[in-house]
Amino acid sequence: MNSLRPKEPLILFLGDIFFLMVTLWISLALRNFTLPSKALFLTHLTPFGFLFIIWIAVFYIAGLYEKRTLILRSKLPGVLFNTQIANSIIAVIFFYFIPYFGITPKTLLFIYLLISFLVILFWRVYGYFLIGARNANKALIIGSGPEMKELYDEVNSHPLYNLKFISSVDLDADTGPGFLDEILSRVYSEEVSLIAVDLANPKSEPVLPRLYNLIFSKISFVDMHKIYEDIFDRVPLSLLKYNWFLENISTSPTVAYDALKRIMDFILGVLLLILSIPFDIFAVIAIKLEGGGPVFVVQDRVGQNNKLIRIIKFRTMSGSDHGEYNKEGKSELRVTRVGNFLRKSRIDEFPQFWNVITGDLSLVGPRPELPKLMKVYEKEIPYYNVRHIIKPGLSGWAQIYQENHPHHGEAVMETKEKLAYDLYYIKNRSLLLDFKIALRTIRTLLSRAGK
Repeated sequence: MNSLRPKEPLILFLGDIFFLMVTLWISLALRNFTLPSKALFLTHLTPFGFLFIIWIAVFYIAGLYEKRTLILRSKLPGVLFNTQIANSIIAVIFFYFIPYFGITPKTLLFIYLLISFLVILFWRVYGYFLIGARNANKALIIGSGPEMKELYDEVNSHPLYNLKFISSVDLDADTGPGFLDEILSRVYSEEVSLIAVDLANPKSEPVLPRLYNLIFSKISFVDMHKIYEDIFDRVPLSLLKYNWFLENISTSPTVAYDALKRIMDFILGVLLLILSIPFDIFAVIAIKLEGGGPVFVVQDRVGQNNKLIRIIKFRTMSGSDHGEYNKEGKSELRVTRVGNFLRKSRIDEFPQFWNVITGDLSLVGPRPELPKLMKVYEKEIPYYNVRHIIKPGLSGWAQIYQENHPHHGEAVMETKEKLAYDLYYIKNRSLLLDFKIALRTIRTLLSRAGK
């Protein structure tokens, strides 16, 4: 399955490291008007090497290793420019406030930051895309429904995937006597090397015996839904039946993971609560100055195993908001000017660090739902309650990857999609995945793009 993913992460990572080092060599040459010696290069490589590690982390947080960002090359200059500003600030702090390495490269640093922006931009826009322009594996997709079309269009619209569907077979279409022969003729005539099949579709069963013989032709087979999950980072909704949950969602405790996650939640929750104190003081003063009234509101939410929990937030509306909205997502209360800022900056949710410390919330997990909305979604969305099998979190997989977040009020279609992301997290949850979500959440907070 790895060959079906975009070839970005490892190639881009290695390319970034290589060009960051090459840029250092070029910068030294321009700074000194001569080719740098090995000793001079190594002297500067040590401190800059530490910076490279930090800068790569900033690249990751900025989304420069995410397939959606790299596909849209028009966004790259802006993203890289903002990233370079952040890296410049980090570099200045590193060299001028941590004088451990004994160098404060003023001119060199300016040259390096300018050239590295141009070099990385060229590498990302042209160099990598030249590498990605190699011939993709020819594939045939056999399935039906909107997910097959979505997958077909996604893969064939972007050259970065190491795959190209040269043909598709709709199992819902009329299948005449020569249906199977037509499939086989396409495989041979178009030199197909991989076949993606909707194995969950009962209509695929008559096709499988004929496809079996192609194993000896060195043709690879893969479940269409595995490719879908690999590319879209969510579970295909058409798969959600009892057998899928019995196979993929387990209630048995993962002792080591649960224990480590709880320890990390507690330690980081305490640390974040302490670091948030200056922002909390600002919020308290701003709320009181704007109109007085209570500083905090307490809302009921659905926690793990459908138990009600009470979360704490700074008040952002004209009255005590308990999360009650009509079907249009509107409340009788209005958002205050201070409340609008607190929401956009996410400061209104800082008191929930206390909920993390007490164990009602985790730092990472599906967002907790309002009890009133949960009752609606239980009726409208099959298997919706499965998302409550684990502890909810301050940030989750759906919050960083779903484009159309359900926000206030009833939003059945958007919540169905959110469930697909939540189930992906529940199925694949690990400390590494939690760490990835945490880093991507930093970007969401900095860009104020979260919902």
